[in-house]
Amino acid sequence: MPDLEEKIVAAPHTHDTFLDSSELIINMGPQHPATHGVYRVRLHLDGEKVLDAESFIGYLHRGVEKLGEHGDYRHYGPILDRMDYVASVSNNLGYVEAVEKLLNVTVPPRAQYLRVILTELQRIASHLLWLGTHALDIGAMTIFMYCFREREHVLNIFEKYFGARLTTNAFRIGGLQFDTYEGFEAEVLAFCEDLPGRIADYEQILTENRIWIGRTRGVGVLTAEDAIAFGVTGPVLRASGVKFDIRKAFPYECYADLDFDVPIGEQGDTYDRYLVRMEEMRQSRRIVMQAVEKLPDGPIMGKVTRVIRPLAGEVYHAIEAPKGELGFFIVSDGTTTPYRTRIRPPSFVNLQALPKMVKGQLVADVIAIIGTLDIVLGEIDR
Repeated sequence: MPDLEEKIVAAPHTHDTFLDSSELIINMGPQHPATHGVYRVRLHLDGEKVLDAESFIGYLHRGVEKLGEHGDYRHYGPILDRMDYVASVSNNLGYVEAVEKLLNVTVPPRAQYLRVILTELQRIASHLLWLGTHALDIGAMTIFMYCFREREHVLNIFEKYFGARLTTNAFRIGGLQFDTYEGFEAEVLAFCEDLPGRIADYEQILTENRIWIGRTRGVGVLTAEDAIAFGVTGPVLRASGVKFDIRKAFPYECYADLDFDVPIGEQGDTYDRYLVRMEEMRQSRRIVMQAVEKLPDGPIMGKVTRVIRPLAGEVYHAIEAPKGELGFFIVSDGTTTPYRTRIRPPSFVNLQALPKMVKGQLVADVIAIIGTLDIVLGEIDR
C-alpha cells in the first residue's frame, strides 16, 4: 500500500523530542546528597538556566504534631528532639516555654540562665554543622573537618550534661531536670575562649576565597520585601537587611539582661547569609560568656504540680531557633493531654522562598541556595 506508506512518512511529528524541547524538566533529589536526605525539587531548565522550581516534601513525615495530642504534656518533649535533630535543645526550649506560658509558671533565674547557655551553645553547634556541610556541597573539604572538630567540643558538654549528644532532653516544664556538673562552667568558658581563633581560621579559608565568592556572591538574592512577603525568619531574613530577632523583639528567659548585637546583611545573597551566621556565632559566644558570669545560685525548678492540667485555653509561643522563628501553638481543653498541638518550623517556612531565589540562576547554584537556607527535613516533614 504505497499511498499509506507515503502518508506515514510525510506525517508531521505530534510531540516534541528531547532535542526539540526548549524546556527541560529534571528531578534533583530525593536521593541527591546535597538535598539533605529526603527533599526533592523539580527544576525547569533552559540549558543550565533555571526557569522555575517546585518543591516536593513529605518523604519523612512522622506526624510529630499529632503525636502531641496522644500523651500528656511531659511526654511530648523527647518526640520533639527528632524534629530539628541538629538543634534539639532549641526544640525543647520552645515547647516547655509554651506550656509554661499556658500554666503561668515562673522559671527560677538559675534555670533561665542555664537554658540560655545551653541553647546558645546549640546555636553555635548548629551553625558549625551548617557551615561545614554547606561548604562541602560547594566543594570546600577542609572547612568541613574544621567545623566538626569544634562541634565535637559542644557535643561533649551536652553528653556530660544531658546524657546524650544529639537528641538531648533535659529541659522540664518549670525548669531543668539537672543542675550543672562539676567543671561545667570551666569547660564552657574554655570552649568560648578557643572559638574566636577557630572562626578566624574559617574566615581565612573562605571569606576572601575567590572560588567561594564566585559561588555565593550575587547568588540566591532575596530582597527585604520578598523576605517579609514569604515569611522567612532567622539568618535568612536578617541577611536581607531586616533587623528582627525574637530574642530582642520579644525577650524570653534572661535575654533582656544580656548584651548582644543582631547582625544584618545588605545584599540578601548567599554570601551575606554566610557572613550573618559567622557573626551570629560570635554573638552567641558573647551571650554564653555573660550568662556564665552572671549565673546565679538557687533552685532549678519552679512550682509545678505533679499532674500537669492547664485550664482550657490556647497559647502561641515562639523562640529564635538557629534557623529562625520556631513557634508552638497549643490548645488545652482542661485535661492532661493537649487538644491540639501545631508547630511553626522555620525550615518549612523558609523553603517557600526557594523558587524565587533560584529563578535565573544556574543548576549548580541551586545546591548553594538550598544549603544557604539551612533546612532540616525532620523539621519540614514533621
